[in-house]
Amino acid sequence: MQPRVFAVVTAVLLAVLGLGSVMVTDWTPKSATALAAPTAGGQRPGAVPATAAASPSPTGDPAVWTRSTLRNKLMAEMEATDPGVALADLDRISKDKPYTVRFCHPIAHELGHAAVQRYHQDFQKVISFPHETCAAGYLHGAVEEMLANSKDPQSDILTLCAPANTGPCIHGVGHGIMFVTKQDIPAARALCDKFPSQSRRITCSEGVFMQLFAPDEEDEKAKANLPLDKLAAEPLYPCPEQPALYQSACFFYAPTFFLSSHDYANHPEAFSQALQWCLNAQASGGAQDCSRGAGSRTMKYNLDRPDWAAQQCATAKDTWQRQACTQGLVSYYTVNDTSAGAAGRLCAQITDKQIQGYCRSAGGLSGTLD
Repeated sequence: MQPRVFAVVTAVLLAVLGLGSVMVTDWTPKSATALAAPTAGGQRPGAVPATAAASPSPTGDPAVWTRSTLRNKLMAEMEATDPGVALADLDRISKDKPYTVRFCHPIAHELGHAAVQRYHQDFQKVISFPHETCAAGYLHGAVEEMLANSKDPQSDILTLCAPANTGPCIHGVGHGIMFVTKQDIPAARALCDKFPSQSRRITCSEGVFMQLFAPDEEDEKAKANLPLDKLAAEPLYPCPEQPALYQSACFFYAPTFFLSSHDYANHPEAFSQALQWCLNAQASGGAQDCSRGAGSRTMKYNLDRPDWAAQQCATAKDTWQRQACTQGLVSYYTVNDTSAGAAGRLCAQITDKQIQGYCRSAGGLSGTLD
């Protein structure tokens, strides 16, 4: 299998999970110059009024969840009951409040870590609870914790997910490998290389590079420990230096670090800037993978406003990049909503006709709305 079939492998995995050049080498947040004009009330689209955040809902839950309030609720809930109850509540909240998808995956990771500790590393017990919510983050966290405590990780990476060896579990092994190797990429690749097939090695590498670029997307202290001097010389470091088999996964997840380093929550212009930044990968052949990754992250962080997310893809100068970005939008949307017709519902919300057409093509739909 050729390395560039990563896009196909990723599309299959995502279904299962249902997971001119402008140089941008300054990784510090920029001043606010939002692309979208403020609303009449002076707030950017999608912003939450301060009064709403302070007002409790009739159920006693906060009107607006933050990462910490949702995490604390679910951890307490799991301690009082079991992981299944907490995960069901997380699934309900993430569907009722789409903006929580921005941080539900890392919260699910934490639930997985805690469950392994609670059940004394009985992995089969831990994964006996339904764990598909938030792109299988619970499973990823559980695998991480198992491997972090393993006395023989080189053997355990090959047996932990057996016999099913599902994509989400192998992806979780990639995350766990980064704990084992302390984010040493060559050492992590060597462990992924132990898998017998290229498809599993690629799936493993997805977890490796997701963990590298987004160890915890909402925690400033946990951002990837990449050397600033090497980033200044090569904005997409370390992707161009990876072996061909692993380059695609690296480029795909690299925009996650770009967006978090550019404070996307308060600087929405960072999403279109990420597409411009991906053009730096043209010489290495990774610009399409990077652009798909930028589209995927744009949708993940803006599920509550999909047409706005699509407008960011429309800012790309070149047709190929607008199309790649849209493919990323569709892939993540269908990760979050695995029900029948999800892609069609997304495309119907997109007002830009060209992006709408790319959306329908990426979703395997007819060229126009039915």
